[in-house]
Amino acid sequence: MITDKLLRVSEDQAVTATAVSTNTIDLGVARDMGEGMNLYMVFTVTETFATLTSLTIDVITDDNAALSSGAVNASTGAITLASGGLAAGQQYAVRINPDIAGVAERYMGAKYTVSGSNATAGKITADIVTDIQDGKKSYASGFTVA
Repeated sequence: MITDKLLRVSEDQAVTATAVSTNTIDLGVARDMGEGMNLYMVFTVTETFATLTSLTIDVITDDNAALSSGAVNASTGAITLASGGLAAGQQYAVRINPDIAGVAERYMGAKYTVSGSNATAGKITADIVTDIQDGKKSYASGFTVA
């Protein structure tokens, strides 16, 4: 997975209450980011979350850079604190869906929706990438590859 600073929508962004990403991707004229090849937004938890019940992360598009009325393009669904899914190092990837026969919006970013009480800790970095790297697979020991 290769990241590009210009395609980063959040960098160690503290998420203690529902918020949108600190950066937006300006698509220039409205165009469909997901058409032609698979694109993903990868979210990495860089600081363990505390006290919230769950966090939902959405890829959103909007006609304004503040992402104030963003339409959801893709979502992780609710990630619960109890599941351990909001610990530092956890990663989530969602495919940016092409808007078939639709009118794409100019700006893209992320929305972080906190459920339950506000978080007292927790940070996320989010990047748009063309492929996903999973370097955390484990294999049984004691075998050889011929």
